[in-house]
Amino acid sequence: MITLQLFARYRELLDTDHEQIPWDNDLQTVADLRDRLLARSSSWGVLAEPRLMCARNQEMCSLETPLNDGDEIAFFPPVTGG
Repeated sequence: MITLQLFARYRELLDTDHEQIPWDNDLQTVADLRDRLLARSSSWGVLAEPRLMCARNQEMCSLETPLNDGDEIAFFPPVTGG
């Protein structure tokens, strides 16, 4: 099982903050998970943003980061300071 966490604008646009995604061996990287989510509907297209930020088990990572059963993956938009 993969625990998906969504933050900030993504949480608002997708009207959810988390969900459990069944593990399957086709999910090799964070990018594979994102691609699966993008295929759901056009509303998930927000995760196609070029500066998407992600974390695996509460540590920043890249889309190329390998996935393992039991991981927690978080997606959040880039943050800016002021």
